[in-house]
Amino acid sequence: MFRRLLIANRGEIALRILRACRELGIETVVVYSEADRDAAYLRLAGETICVGPAPGRRSYLDVPSIISAAEIADVEAIHPGYGFLAENAHFAEVCRSCNIRFVGPSPEAIAAVGDKVRAKEIARAVGAPVIPGSPGKIASEEEALATAREIGYPVILKAAAGGGGRGMRIAHNDFSLVNGFHAARAEAEAAFRDSSLYLEKYVERPRHVEIQILADEKGTILHLGERDCTLQRRHQKLVEEAPSPAVDPELRARMGAAAIAIAKAAKYTNAGTVEFLLDPSGDFYFMEVNARIQVEHPVTEAVTGLDLVQSQIRIAAGEPLGFRQGDVQIRGHAIEARVNAEDPLENFAPSPGRIRHFIPPGGPGVRLDTHAHAGAEIPPHYDSLVAKLLVHRADRRSAISTMRRALEEFVIEGIKTTLPLHQRLFAHPDFLRGEVDTGFVERMLGSRGS
Repeated sequence: MFRRLLIANRGEIALRILRACRELGIETVVVYSEADRDAAYLRLAGETICVGPAPGRRSYLDVPSIISAAEIADVEAIHPGYGFLAENAHFAEVCRSCNIRFVGPSPEAIAAVGDKVRAKEIARAVGAPVIPGSPGKIASEEEALATAREIGYPVILKAAAGGGGRGMRIAHNDFSLVNGFHAARAEAEAAFRDSSLYLEKYVERPRHVEIQILADEKGTILHLGERDCTLQRRHQKLVEEAPSPAVDPELRARMGAAAIAIAKAAKYTNAGTVEFLLDPSGDFYFMEVNARIQVEHPVTEAVTGLDLVQSQIRIAAGEPLGFRQGDVQIRGHAIEARVNAEDPLENFAPSPGRIRHFIPPGGPGVRLDTHAHAGAEIPPHYDSLVAKLLVHRADRRSAISTMRRALEEFVIEGIKTTLPLHQRLFAHPDFLRGEVDTGFVERMLGSRGS
């Protein structure tokens, strides 16, 4: 096991990794930007190092600064969390060249699955179902038009190098495709410094279901069941739950087998997520691989009883998983609501600022992952996530009841948050019946205003 580890991230995921390391007896070094200088979680670290000014590109994304901090602090490993450098193959390679273990996949695996076109090629090669689309990157609007006419509208353009909804456009005809092509390229270039796009058939009214995998360095790859991430706005996830209301044991086994096959072909190690679209008829299609720990990992932890962050660290240290696929049992039902510093009444405008009043929910079945507290400053420079509210109960109906009670208890004043939106979502009859798709939230907001 590692003696000393550096956490190259911020906020609730930095705190989550800190807690995992403390339980494993690992000394911690946490980097921070000038905007996070007063973050409360820094007090729990064995050592803290400022790596630059507030903007992420000058601090949390500054590879030389992160590596310098790691060398000065004499750490054996770096955990990147999610976002920032978590899926950066170059950073993973630099860590390896400096004899620092990167807590995540190898640089080669990150590169293999990080490019959406290459990832689809891997999926096709192992026989996983893939949405019809372009065989590679789309070089011109003429090629996009030809492909769209061949597979039929509607289609969706996606950035080859990214995710999170950026560089994506849906088109229902030639005119909207041409406009979307140029807009998506510009957005992809701005977000990922790579304007490459690919094109797929757009699956209408699907669910978004992802499979959590763990893979050690001894060749063992297991799946830990699915998470349903269907409730989202503009491709940004709002609510996740496990198990999915739309997945039965037979479908879970087939999706899990496809995820494992893809991971094996990519020579993948550590934690990762293989994402699928599930259409109304029950057919599923490979979307992408997220080569990191996910924001929503606590959902899987709740229903499996496994600590995914500790598992990541143990795998990076060379330890075997120590259990088999048959040992993975799904118990109860878990739901996570992401609470963001955004104003749902003002088109989800960011709402940075100082939290004046903070009363967390509690009681049986409730877990809150957050770095926030009364007096904490939510800076404007980073992701707007403030807290992840998780409930775990014996069944879905009980989990929803507990979530509604916890949302009523949760008080955050001084900034606007998405708490009111969640109260609406968890009271909606379609959600209660489990009858939702990826466009549900936007239709709900459109019918009653945002």
